[in-house]
Amino acid sequence: MFESLIFAMERSAAKAMPAKIEIRNLSRTYKKRGSRSELFYALRDFSLSINEGEFVTIVGPSGCGKSTLLDTLVGLSKPSAGEVLIDGKALKGPSLDRGIVLQGYALFPWRTVRRNIEYGLEIKGAPRRERAEIAQSYIKLVDLVGFEDHYPYELSGGMQQRVAIARILAYDPEVLLMDEPFAAVDAQTRETMQDELLSIWEKTGKTIIFVTHSIEEAVGLADRVAVISRAPGSVREVVDVSLPRPRRISDVRNTPDFALLHRHIWELLQRAGETPAEPPGGGAQGADGEGGAGGAGGAESVGDKILPDTVI
Repeated sequence: MFESLIFAMERSAAKAMPAKIEIRNLSRTYKKRGSRSELFYALRDFSLSINEGEFVTIVGPSGCGKSTLLDTLVGLSKPSAGEVLIDGKALKGPSLDRGIVLQGYALFPWRTVRRNIEYGLEIKGAPRRERAEIAQSYIKLVDLVGFEDHYPYELSGGMQQRVAIARILAYDPEVLLMDEPFAAVDAQTRETMQDELLSIWEKTGKTIIFVTHSIEEAVGLADRVAVISRAPGSVREVVDVSLPRPRRISDVRNTPDFALLHRHIWELLQRAGETPAEPPGGGAQGADGEGGAGGAGGAESVGDKILPDTVI
């Protein structure tokens, strides 16, 4: 009860502050294949404000531009129109104030767990002893103590994704962008990872934008859920999630409030032309739809680039 009150006070204080991320009338176009002048709109007039420390999930039909949005936010894709502001300043490209975690783990196979987590710190020029101390603290945070000297091929999928998340957190970005990070793991591991992510978010206070096809995941994790229309993607509705914090999805999944939110988002997606994999009233864990593909119409997405998840 007391923890829930503290969380509510912190969220109210965050809402009173200027937006951490301001997306204003963002459009992203690509030339259609075989045409010199005809354009495909992945996003059109997309607007959304995200507060500092807020956890926002994004759900929408396949090909609605969700991954294109993350490409733009991380700085790998320039807006065709509109603008993105971070702390009131126009986004100009990739920066260490933002980190992205992809569906694929994107770990360096020749580096151990510890050395993978140290990667961003090396780029920042941190001394060796400082790198080791910071890496160890995040190894402990994601519960990988004892696996410091293991290589990625020696880890399960869930453990590899924990390394990817720890690598992002270690170089201390202000914003975490997550593109269906748990879609490739089994249902039990996925639920464990969701709870671990909530625990990490509660401890670090990072601003998180999380793309998913799962309504259950979207509602269970978020402060707000942005429901996106069919391409060209725009914000159909932003749904406030008033479920108490701190929260674990297993604790709220069967509550009446969760069921109402789930059904409302399901109906929004149905009207948008999507047939959600999860029926109203709470769906099967791990119903994903397509994996973390980029925008339709030949748009290049983050997932198509051979990059570590630490974008630098």
